[in-house]
Amino acid sequence: MNFNMIHKLNPVVPAITPEYDPWDPIRSLQRHGKHKLTSVELTVTNLCNMRCEHCAVGETLTMTEGPRIPVDQILRRLDQVEHLETISITGGEPSYHEATVRDYIVPVLKYARERGVRSQINSNLTLSLSRYELLAPYLDVMHISFNYLNADDFHQVGFVRSGRNVARETAAKLYERMVENTIALSRGGMFVSAESMINYRTHEKLPQIHKLIVEMGCRRHEVHPMYPSSFASNLPVLSLDHFRAAIHNLLDHRDPDVWMLFGTLPYYACSQSEEDHRIISRLRKEPNVTVRNDPDGRNRLNVNLFTGDVYVTDFSDVPALGNVHADTLQQVFDRWENHPLNRSVNCHCAAASCCGPNLLVVDTYYKEVDFTRRKAVI
Repeated sequence: MNFNMIHKLNPVVPAITPEYDPWDPIRSLQRHGKHKLTSVELTVTNLCNMRCEHCAVGETLTMTEGPRIPVDQILRRLDQVEHLETISITGGEPSYHEATVRDYIVPVLKYARERGVRSQINSNLTLSLSRYELLAPYLDVMHISFNYLNADDFHQVGFVRSGRNVARETAAKLYERMVENTIALSRGGMFVSAESMINYRTHEKLPQIHKLIVEMGCRRHEVHPMYPSSFASNLPVLSLDHFRAAIHNLLDHRDPDVWMLFGTLPYYACSQSEEDHRIISRLRKEPNVTVRNDPDGRNRLNVNLFTGDVYVTDFSDVPALGNVHADTLQQVFDRWENHPLNRSVNCHCAAASCCGPNLLVVDTYYKEVDFTRRKAVI
């Protein structure tokens, strides 16, 4: 199937490019002068066929789940978000059941397409290709996690927290299917964005991982440092120096024709460190490289489609701030705007196009720093 032909049949907003990343909260902040609710993330399942050690929502995964809130009710809540620009669909593995894809996810994606809202799904792409083809006419970004050099890496990372023995052969088949699906969807015209975590397993392997991502035809390679949270809270934490070295090494060996997006970086223009400024300067100058401000806590809310609870992040480090059965999403967002935790990190530096750190970064590396009192050193 040629997905490019399908997209041409539908009117679309500008293509997603390094110059246009609708998930970056800096865009709405610059337009409106303050953070606005422009992005909604929907948790459509708590089921997953993997148990990755770095999973931010691993503790919420289940073996069974109850009924979801009717899709029409969720669409009505989305209708009330005046400045909505992006919808992200996550889990668990959203495509775990084909019925979920057909009866719930596709209607949400159709709604997004008709409204001119960009859409993304977070998937491991290890299931039947036909499930992902159902999404192709309406989906803007297929987001996958890719932190492996081979099936052995995949086996180690993807099932270490499964609570049962998963045979290497079983993991290898899933790995091969993921690679085959990524290649097939990319060739068909789907925008596949592969995310790699910088962590204790990957920080010296990133150039080789990048090479595989390019070979699979992905249009974008996302790179994010891993911070301790939820399921991954006990994993080793890299130093800021290790993160810097890994990023420089990756930039030295990357394919400059492929968009590389860095997110949630722990380096800021208000730092006094020369090494911080060196890496910030390099990231600004590299072609096809962008640094995305973190949407969590800025312009995005997450909705659990089983309970209706609304969170600032999908990994729920901050308790639910409301519920769609009783609150509009804008009411919840207004509640977060006045929350003490938000006020502690809600800074903006126009000179550096920076929205400041998120709560995970502060808790990990900057507990004693008041970013609201710092200024960029340009």
